[in-house]
Amino acid sequence: MDIQVLLDSQERILNGTSMEPKRYLFDSIDWEQQLIAITGQRGTGKTTLLIQRVKANRDSGKYLYISADSLYIYGFKLIEVALAHYNNGGEYLYIDEIHKYEKWSGEVKHIYDSIPKLKVVFTGSSILDILKGYGDLSRRAVPYILHGLSFREYLNFELELDLPVVDLETISAGRFPLTIEQPLYHFNNYLKKGFYPFYQEKSFEIKMINVVNAIMEVDLVHYLDLKPSTIMKLKKLLRIIAESVPFKPNISKLAEKTNISRNLLVEYLNYLERAGLISQFASSAKGIQGLAKPEKVYLDNTNLNFTLVEPQKSDIGNVRETFFMSQLRTLGKEISIPPKGDFLLGDTVYEVGGKNKKMANYKNMERVILAKDDIIVAYQNQIPLYQFGFLY
Repeated sequence: MDIQVLLDSQERILNGTSMEPKRYLFDSIDWEQQLIAITGQRGTGKTTLLIQRVKANRDSGKYLYISADSLYIYGFKLIEVALAHYNNGGEYLYIDEIHKYEKWSGEVKHIYDSIPKLKVVFTGSSILDILKGYGDLSRRAVPYILHGLSFREYLNFELELDLPVVDLETISAGRFPLTIEQPLYHFNNYLKKGFYPFYQEKSFEIKMINVVNAIMEVDLVHYLDLKPSTIMKLKKLLRIIAESVPFKPNISKLAEKTNISRNLLVEYLNYLERAGLISQFASSAKGIQGLAKPEKVYLDNTNLNFTLVEPQKSDIGNVRETFFMSQLRTLGKEISIPPKGDFLLGDTVYEVGGKNKKMANYKNMERVILAKDDIIVAYQNQIPLYQFGFLY
């Protein structure tokens, strides 16, 4: 194969990509691992992440970026591309949207075993496809998840700042070390359209709808081999969840409303979660009671709240809880729903609400944090909600 064709294509792509701003994961990845898998929701910036890494090292001549859906790539096996690059002095091969390449898992395994000195990074626009083909690679690849923009990243992108991450312990203790001008103004904008890096585009609302439709009509169809009638049921299910989040699912009633069997309904909820459309949380109760079904179901992020539901119908309480959940889940720690309060993380209960939320209902509980919207500074255990957007 002619490796120069790929290098020429790469050069055009590099020239059209800016080095700034960078996502939080850029400096967190151990790029020297032999095999890295970067997954995440559509539209979170995985492609740009790879291209920026290649561009930062373009003068070395050791990097090659390819997209697995390239017409040129279709004519070859990935192992052929890898060998041509390696024999040409290459040391790093970055494969974007690898799920679009048939039998990609076996190909990547072959590269891993045959060319141990070649460092491979692959991404997939659909987390469903990545997970489906990931079995043979699970012990070989180092996995990373690229989440949407945190509120901190949004401020850095929007205002060209360099605000650092603040850990949960510092925030919860009311020791937030940063001064943010007009935080509530920017926070409200972020909730509506700030989770996705393409938020600055004029066609943001249209692109959001396209992202949701692509997940429903492409990713889910491909993964489950579903009929159009089933996709309509899934869209109805998502709509019901969107209009009532945080949703406490009654499986029987939900099955009746959507014409989806009880057994399939639980599976479909899991598929929607893995696709990045919803998040499910179990009760903190132990045993069978805590495992029977999700205690609450949220939309994945607040931008979906405003995309799937008419803005005037978006419940602010739901939006606040969705924001809090979307930031804390990136910590990789178990979050559950306590008997009293909104979220339980470790031994701390977090209650999310507006500035008038009172402590009276929790005065007999030891570890309670009130995450309050519409306040700017912390007071005792009352912490501004926006500050939890600095966790990553």
